[in-house]
Amino acid sequence: MSWLRINNKKRVVILGGGMSGVGAAMLATQRGHDVFLSDGGVLKDAFAKALQDQHIPHETGGHDIEQILNADVVVKSPGIPDNATIVQKIIEANIPVISEIEFASRFSDEVEIAITGSNGKTTVTSLIGHILQIANYDVTIGGNIGQSYAAQVAESPAEYRVLEVSSFQLDGIKTFKPNVAVILNITPDHLDRYDYKFENYVASKMRIAMNQDENDFLIYNADDPTIQEAIIQFKPKSKLVPFSMQQALEYGAFIKDQQININLDTNLFTMPIQKLSIKGQHNTANAMAAATTAKLLQIRKETIRQSLASFQGVEHRLEQVLKINKVQYINDSKATNVNATYYALDSMEKPTVWIVGGVDKGNNYSDLFALVNKNVKAIVCLGNDNSKIVEAFSGCVDNMVET
Repeated sequence: MSWLRINNKKRVVILGGGMSGVGAAMLATQRGHDVFLSDGGVLKDAFAKALQDQHIPHETGGHDIEQILNADVVVKSPGIPDNATIVQKIIEANIPVISEIEFASRFSDEVEIAITGSNGKTTVTSLIGHILQIANYDVTIGGNIGQSYAAQVAESPAEYRVLEVSSFQLDGIKTFKPNVAVILNITPDHLDRYDYKFENYVASKMRIAMNQDENDFLIYNADDPTIQEAIIQFKPKSKLVPFSMQQALEYGAFIKDQQININLDTNLFTMPIQKLSIKGQHNTANAMAAATTAKLLQIRKETIRQSLASFQGVEHRLEQVLKINKVQYINDSKATNVNATYYALDSMEKPTVWIVGGVDKGNNYSDLFALVNKNVKAIVCLGNDNSKIVEAFSGCVDNMVET
């Protein structure tokens, strides 16, 4: 049992006052610890009010190093990199630094289902949650989406916790041990946080299974060579459950005769792909991962089918917003890396004006060239790294606009 669960009071410092930080502060306060929250910027009004209502000491606009280094443990928000000066000072002082996911899990005895991947994790997390809700399971859905895990644990118990977990959150785990872990895919992303080394990012994703044992399950994409190699390298102890779009499997989930097949026991699950509410090959893979999780949780086959047919998808993921003068406007703003953008552009069936922006994270855009040539008639660039986008795609389209 973690010392944080023992009744004696500990000094818990929260670094960062966003969703995860405020949730951790509320949970630590509820469990009787001495809490201090520090944020180098300005808190959103709702978060500031929550801290004030709970009488949680906090500071903004900077970090009081004496207050912080007086901690027994520091809970770091995922947006703060490990190489930040304040984090390095904490590490040098030999104070444990953990993530909010790790912190919350130390106060939870519920079944934890954790989903990660470079793409699709929000869809799969939401879909698993939807299936469990249709099955009338006592479940919360959160982590990297919606409400923080710590806030959910503080709010009320639940039988099942479905959690989207990012690589940044996994970097700060020590004992976090999901009963079911799902790895959807691993493609280059956030390399600016991993010294521009893909192998560091892969190692971060694989941490989701590092504390699992033979009583736990790891559902993984058998079509992803990076995951296959990582499983060989990291040797997870959990029961391996593959899913594949490309090959029939004796054990796991696969496609045959335009049907999803899930073979985990003698009770085979099948469902026609055409009956899925979310379309596209990547969403078929997402549905397989979610349905496999549901099968492991002993949910009835008909309930799984009903859920997969009724799921409405995720906001900002290939979301058809409106149609004006025969022009369809699609919001895919959750596509924040090359692989996600590839799926989106590949699904376009008409000439497309691609509005793209944000911050370059060290990705290679060459995988998109053929699709841009094929489906995109114009690019509108808006963001911090327009010049990199223009340089990458200037040979693919004639019409490019910077804003």
